[in-house]
Amino acid sequence: MRTAAFIMFAGVYYGGLLATTVVVFFAPTLVKLATAFGPAEYFALAVFAFLAISSVVSESIIKGLAALAIGLVFALVRVDGPSGTIRYTLGLPQLFDGISIVVITVGLLALGEVLHIASRIHRDPDAEKIKPSGRPRLHRHDIKKALPAWLRGTAFGLPFGIIPAGGSEVPTFLAYATEKRLAKRRGDIEFGQMGSIRGAAAPEAATNATAGTAMGALLALGLPTSATAAIMIAAFQQYGMQPDPLLFERSGPMVWTLLASLFIGLVILLIMNMQFTVLWAKLLLVRRQYLYAGITVLSVLGVYAISAAILDLWILLGVGLLGFVMRRYEIPLAPVLIAVILGPLAETELRRALTVSEGDMGILVSSPITIVLYAILVITVAFTAWKHIRSRKQADAESASASELTSV
Repeated sequence: MRTAAFIMFAGVYYGGLLATTVVVFFAPTLVKLATAFGPAEYFALAVFAFLAISSVVSESIIKGLAALAIGLVFALVRVDGPSGTIRYTLGLPQLFDGISIVVITVGLLALGEVLHIASRIHRDPDAEKIKPSGRPRLHRHDIKKALPAWLRGTAFGLPFGIIPAGGSEVPTFLAYATEKRLAKRRGDIEFGQMGSIRGAAAPEAATNATAGTAMGALLALGLPTSATAAIMIAAFQQYGMQPDPLLFERSGPMVWTLLASLFIGLVILLIMNMQFTVLWAKLLLVRRQYLYAGITVLSVLGVYAISAAILDLWILLGVGLLGFVMRRYEIPLAPVLIAVILGPLAETELRRALTVSEGDMGILVSSPITIVLYAILVITVAFTAWKHIRSRKQADAESASASELTSV
């Protein structure tokens, strides 16, 4: 456990280091890449994220698409921006801006997990308590094992930081799903069972790589690609900095000082996390019932502190029950969150594209970027479906062989 924590913190460091280096040396290229995206390209990117994640993170494509549909239903609850139409809000003004992503995330991931564990307390009486284990330091073979996963996670995170595609969630889920597939291909029994170094390394690297290039997009374009970047614009303006393509010329010394501080901050973050890893691992010593009770209380208080609305607490409970049901039937949660995050973006960009083309659907596949994205999507979905079908046939064949041996 301690080794996994070290790997995660190191993944944050390496992902951020590579992303910041890319921003420093390739800021003009990032500007060109970001400005190449129009409405059709953003819509294609959202569709790619929808279907790729729905098919990759789930053992069943049908369950993945079902989870995607649930997320899109959540995304429809709001006032439609272009037309001003009130949709599925039940006349409640609190829902005019949509259901808070915080409520959905906390309900699905935290409260849903608590309810699922609570429902199985008496069914799993012999479940062993997880104890902190592992060495409180990294060895050479640990780094050698994690390095490819760090690089793969960073590769996922870098491009998503410069385009408004939902922050770090998409590359994080893609990085984890990729490591899961690779582990299955290698026959890695640690993944999902005892804990895999690669499974911890890739998502953390992807998350921080996205944050790094998001800073590049903010400085070079004035384009906030995440909620954090949007808040930072106001902070920059207080110091007389207006992020846009001319920022490097107007405030060059300030910008380069800021980028240098990112390298220093990464080193400080790594040192601090490494020192406190043993302390974080001791949280596993807390008895499970107390830990989950604390999670429930913190979830409710956190949601109420953010919104101060009783309605959000009821929604939290409903979403938590939904998360419990989805876990019971082994439906993946990632497509729900991705659909909620990217659903409004996909709808808005689709309308913009069709408005520009006066209803001509051909605009959706009229650029090299959209064609490449859709081509990769078709290949990914087809390959995933083939893998699922082959796995099912192998399982059926093994089951048939076991039945024949039993009958003999």
